[in-house]
Amino acid sequence: MNCLGANVRLTGAVLPMGIAPRSGLCQSLTNPRRQYSKSQIFSVRAKRAWSGQSPSLTIRNTNVRHASSSIPPESPRKTPLHDLHIAHKGVMVKFGGYMLPIQYGNQSITESHLFTRENASLFDVSHMVQHTLSGPGAVAFLERITPSDFTGLPTRSSKLSVLLWPKTGGIVDDTMITRLGPQSFYLVTNAGCREKDINYLRNQLEEFEKSNGEKVKWEVLEDHGLVALQGPLSEEIISNVLVEAEVKDLKKMYFSQSQYIKIKLSDESKSSALLITRGGYTGEDGFEISIPNNEMVKVTERLLQSASDEKLRFAGLAARDSLRLEAGMCLYGHDLNDLITPVEAGLSWVIGKNRRTDGNFNGAEVIIPQLTPANKGGKGVSKRRVGLIVEGAPAREGTNIVDAEGSQIGVITSGCPSPSLGKNISMGYVKDGFHRPGTNINVMVRGKGRKAEVTKMPFVPSKYWKEPTSA
Repeated sequence: MNCLGANVRLTGAVLPMGIAPRSGLCQSLTNPRRQYSKSQIFSVRAKRAWSGQSPSLTIRNTNVRHASSSIPPESPRKTPLHDLHIAHKGVMVKFGGYMLPIQYGNQSITESHLFTRENASLFDVSHMVQHTLSGPGAVAFLERITPSDFTGLPTRSSKLSVLLWPKTGGIVDDTMITRLGPQSFYLVTNAGCREKDINYLRNQLEEFEKSNGEKVKWEVLEDHGLVALQGPLSEEIISNVLVEAEVKDLKKMYFSQSQYIKIKLSDESKSSALLITRGGYTGEDGFEISIPNNEMVKVTERLLQSASDEKLRFAGLAARDSLRLEAGMCLYGHDLNDLITPVEAGLSWVIGKNRRTDGNFNGAEVIIPQLTPANKGGKGVSKRRVGLIVEGAPAREGTNIVDAEGSQIGVITSGCPSPSLGKNISMGYVKDGFHRPGTNINVMVRGKGRKAEVTKMPFVPSKYWKEPTSA
């Protein structure tokens, strides 16, 4: 996930360390105005213009403006944890319309990355946009704007999906969607796509209600923040702070499942019921916790106080970015955009089996033929997202990928040195036929060809806590 805002700057305090892994996110931080040539196969479509209002949208906490275009570049928003980040020596940068920590002064980005893999880190992801959709038309609406199956999704279960443009099947944004009840869903979308997503959902909801006649209540939860606890010690840390009467067997709460919990705060009071979802953006076991803004500081401080500094620390945007790249996860605005379909992006698995036959979702007329290769009677795709191991200097976003004759066959969309592997890893798009693991290609780094090999993703094995499969 994580769509980048256009106005992002990296403070000089980070650069002298010389150790920051830079993939899509950090590349944008250091060079936010980077442009690509029309010849590159990865391009970004201009935002569409929208008109009309939806009576079904509710914005909680209406004193807070939700459209990124209404926030002057010099006045980014602050999350409820802003002062706590400063107290913990957070190096703050503009990102997605917010001031957020890219790292903390007590450890390097590489140290923070490795600490997360070995222990646990706490990430402030309150810039992400939280929504709810409810009502008799909620399932049908979600199955109109995404290719996923929500009819069969169990209550308190989540799945990654993508919002799709009509007719083209391009990806508007990627999103995590949780079923809270028979007609109630919780969505998380990307910060930098806030304006586009809200306009898209408003427009799509208006069209849906006109054509289907079913009502859907849509609410943007501006009065909630979000933290992500990530790493192998996450379950232990959450267990330490649960109110005793609320303690449930977290061993039986598996990846992509959710529940409501209460946390015992430092003053012995209890938090309100908090929605936690097992999962995250690092490839590690972990939990994302949705918290009312007025409880954010108390809950976060309680989490930090529940474990020693050797077990739990804050982590920033840069570590989160290198962790997600090792996990093979996409960053919207870099590895995904409005012109790329789920099939091209290697996300065919988000398309439900029954959806492949009913075809009743945005862009199905483009996407379904792509599922069958051209040599088997389908349309197939001309490009595919791949992972690469690169020799020599790291291949950053925008680097051209070429074949043995030097002809361009693709472009890098994210890349950085992998702290876990000690190798340079990248993600990008190549012409169909060059996508198979083990294929040797070249990347043009600083005007020189560097050897690279297509490899399976994730680069680092995922460690999600998954339900055992029956024999």
